[in-house]
Formats: sequence, C-alpha cells, structure tokens
Amino acid sequence: MSTVTIRDMAIQVAVTKPEFQKAQGVFSRAIAEELQCLPAPDDEKELATMLRQEGIRYVIIGVAPYGGPLYEALNPGSVIARFGVGHDGVDKTKATQRSILCTNTPGVLDDSVAEHTMGLLLALARHTPAQIHDALAGRWSPRMGTELNAKRVAVIGCGAIGRRVGRIAARGFGMEVVGFKRSAAESQRLQAEFGFQRIVTDFAEAVRGASFISLHLPATLETYHFLNRPRLESLSTGCFLINTARGSLVDESALYDVMASGRLGGAALDVFEREPYKPQARGKDLSQLPSVIMTPHIGSSTQEACDRMARSALRNIQLAVTGKYAEMSLLNRDVLSQSQMRPETPTP
Repeated sequence: MSTVTIRDMAIQVAVTKPEFQKAQGVFSRAIAEELQCLPAPDDEKELATMLRQEGIRYVIIGVAPYGGPLYEALNPGSVIARFGVGHDGVDKTKATQRSILCTNTPGVLDDSVAEHTMGLLLALARHTPAQIHDALAGRWSPRMGTELNAKRVAVIGCGAIGRRVGRIAARGFGMEVVGFKRSAAESQRLQAEFGFQRIVTDFAEAVRGASFISLHLPATLETYHFLNRPRLESLSTGCFLINTARGSLVDESALYDVMASGRLGGAALDVFEREPYKPQARGKDLSQLPSVIMTPHIGSSTQEACDRMARSALRNIQLAVTGKYAEMSLLNRDVLSQSQMRPETPTP
C-alpha cells in the first residue's frame, strides 16, 4: 500500500529563483502549511512553460516585467503574487481579463528601504564611497563633509516609507523635514507622529532651500519623469538627491546634464529606468560621474524584509486557495466582480 505524504497533497507554488533564494528558509518550510514552493525560472517564456507542464496555478514573481506568456499560462482563479510592493511590472489589465488575482506585499519592507535611504543620505553628506576608494588605494585625501543637524530634507511622497524616512531624519538626526504630497490630508499626524515640520502640496515650495531631496513616490503614468529637467534645475545649488523609490521617477539624461554641470552636490540612486543600469542616452552614463553613488536596487534586500515578503506572498495564496479573496492584498480588485470569482466577506 502506497503512503500519501503531506508533500503529495501540497499545493504547488512556483517561485522565481532570485526571490526563492532571498527567502529560502520561509519557502522551504511552507510545506508545513501544505504549500510546496518550487524554484522557477524568471524568464517569462520559461516560467510559462513550467506552469503549463506542472499544472501550477500559483506563482510568486520579482520585479522583472511580465507582459504576455505568463498570463496565458494561468487559468481563471490563479494568483500572481508580487514579491515586493512595486507592481509596475505586472499587467493588471491583462490579468483581470484572464480572471487572475494579482497581489503584492505592502508594509513589509518599509523599515528596510527607509534605513537604506538614510544610509545613502549619510554617504552623500560625507563623500563616503570616494573616501573609502581613496584610502584603499593608498591616497590620504580627506574631503570636507556636511552635518545633518538642522539641514532641510524634502521628502517627496509621504507614504509609509517616506514617513519613516522623515521620522529618522527629524528625530534621529535633528533635520528639518518638509513633506510633499498631493493633498494636505494627515498633515497634523505627520507632524505629531513622524516629526515633519510642515507638509506642502507645491513641489517648488517643498524643495526651496533643501539640502537633501528624497524621492518616495509610486511609479504611475502621472509620476513618470516626475523629476524632469525643469524640476532638477530648480533644486538648490549643491543639494543632494536620493532615489530609493522607482527609476522611472527621474529623467536620467537630464540628471546627467545637471550633475555634470556641477549644480548638484551629488546623487545616490538605488533604482533605475533599466535594471541592471544602462544609460538612457549615449554619452550620458551616470556611473562615470564621481558625485553619483549607485546601489543595485537593494533597498528592501535585508533578510528580515525578504522573509516578511515571502510570508505575505504565501498568505495571499493561502487566502485565494480558501476563497477569502476580500482579505487578500489585491492589486486588481475589479477581478472579484467576475463570474469566476466568489469572494468571501471577511468575518469581523
């Protein structure tokens, strides 16, 4: 008589390999919750082939864009779970047309990204990468830095990450924090709980006199190249720019020109329009400018944050399996109105 194991009964979940490796412990232990996580290729065509061959309905993906074969390989009621918060690489319209549920993992990486933002801000203020490079090369050439206390930082976007950046800057370093957001709603809370001195709805007012500019906006059609040439040229001479949000927020060619002119003190970038980074225009390679710091999209790359992302993605899948769609972190909630979906109202 054959023995049926938990593994035989488990629901299979394909996890793209880079994401599987980031939280391997969590994914490997998911079998206890009757989910068997399988490493999968992140190439869209190869991933789609695996899903079809194995009959897998649940997939966890990373930041890479997916535009076609993935959606065709999944049946109605399947789940595409984004391992992270940003979801511009997921075609929600196409998924909804196929009755596929799309989710992300909000709230799990806020502290990690905020901490990295402040690390980059400190590195800019003290020219840390260049000083390390010189010291390791045997050159003793100390450069003059700047203190953070009493300096103004403009936090562009006051969502969960921007709020945390503001709190660290204000209460940890004594900085003057000005927040920019589309509306003045929650201004009192941002001031009382997170240390913002004031909230403004005008960009020019937000960045006036700022020594540091930190971007924390989502990637949307409205925010594409939000930091364009006119806005870059409006920044105070010598100020520093930090972007740990999305590469599409910044016109990188315009940034190169402004940086090359010496107008800005420096820029620290963790995200780019094309990743791995490639210049947007010939002869405008940001990596060749000594006042630019680059990190390879590692804002959320801490073990703690990755484990939380894995658990959140798996929870969304478990909710889908049990039909508790209304409790999921859905990106395309309109899908619930389709006949293939029978959402369950969560119990108070």
